[in-house]
Amino acid sequence: MGLALLLGVFGVGVVIGMPVAFAMGIAAASAFWYEGFPMLITFQRATAGVSVFSLLAIPFFVFAGEIMLHGGIAIRLVRLASALVGHFKGGLAMVNIFSSMLFGGISGSAIADISALGSLLIPVMKERGYRPDYAVNVTVTSSIAGIVIPPSHNMIIFAVAAGGGISVSKLFMAGVMPGILMCVCLAIAAYALAVKHNYPAEPFPGWRAVGRASADAIPGLVTAVIIVGGTLSGIFTVTESGAFGALYAVFLCRFYYRSLTLEGFLISVKGAVRTTSMVMILIAFASSFAYLLALYQVPSQLSDLLVSISDNPIIILLMINVILLILGMIMDMAALILICTPIFLPIAKGLGMDPTQFGIMLLVNLGLGLCTPPVGSCLFVGCAVGKIKIEEALKTIWPFYLAILAALILVTYVPQVSLWLPGLLYP
Repeated sequence: MGLALLLGVFGVGVVIGMPVAFAMGIAAASAFWYEGFPMLITFQRATAGVSVFSLLAIPFFVFAGEIMLHGGIAIRLVRLASALVGHFKGGLAMVNIFSSMLFGGISGSAIADISALGSLLIPVMKERGYRPDYAVNVTVTSSIAGIVIPPSHNMIIFAVAAGGGISVSKLFMAGVMPGILMCVCLAIAAYALAVKHNYPAEPFPGWRAVGRASADAIPGLVTAVIIVGGTLSGIFTVTESGAFGALYAVFLCRFYYRSLTLEGFLISVKGAVRTTSMVMILIAFASSFAYLLALYQVPSQLSDLLVSISDNPIIILLMINVILLILGMIMDMAALILICTPIFLPIAKGLGMDPTQFGIMLLVNLGLGLCTPPVGSCLFVGCAVGKIKIEEALKTIWPFYLAILAALILVTYVPQVSLWLPGLLYP
């Protein structure tokens, strides 16, 4: 009965449009009350959930991404991408995807990717004869590369949800190849559609222009090198790397590029505070919620259910992916990482899957949920930027869904896709 109350109150809260964090908090408080526990436990578990040192990296990561968004880094990365891949068929689509791979690796945020690159590229693509739905779909689906390519604050959330036994450095490295693979799959889909609709290729600007664009963009890319390299080398912790990366981003945009204004700085601070507050509240109440799921033995019961259906690891992983895909359509990504990790990670480990590989699989899977209705925040933002209806985008987005699913299948069933690079650096 307690489990039914927990899930029922949470489900009602989500259906009526209550923020997921508050729905989890109220559901947890209701279950604690039903079980006769002191209500204070709800808040004790919540404060314990955010009393983790590594979580301090999240505001620094978010702030660095905001500074990059408002400090002029995005346009420089677009110029670099245009010089390198713009001359292919459907060149601006390739520029869009490659820019997402570069910018996402710095900002770590799909929404920031769409806001920055979509505002720049979608209008230009429409002017050059690309269909608006094509431009929006390319932007929306490629934006989730920032979730997988390091540094990503979602990796820190996963590491915390997994109980702290997973190295964030290994997660960073494990995300590199899957992120590139996803972008390659999306580029193949975009190229095929570009050939079908005879979209134009941009003229190759010459190697001198490539050199100039690279020289202009590389200082911005160093932000990711500081964060990831500092963590991998052991010079900094994840939190310290995030702090140094944020300071470098401010210095770079203000004194080197001279493109960060006071107004842009204040907007960046406001955006970072808002995002960090949302994430921390979510982590806090999710900790209370996850404590009750463990108390009611939900992970072991679900594991028994899946094994009763099939004992084939391929089938069980397929079922986990399907469940995650469905949940990703109706819930926020951070909430699902916090709820689903304690449930499915023990099952995956029981099948012999490396926890790091499971983490990347989870991120790729839930990233797709950001592009699917009814709660696809990336889809909503992309359609708003592109000024089209969601229905228009959904009619033609399926080739890009298939591209991401292809990458997800490879990440799920080919361990070396995510584990080769960490294994090389951490033998």
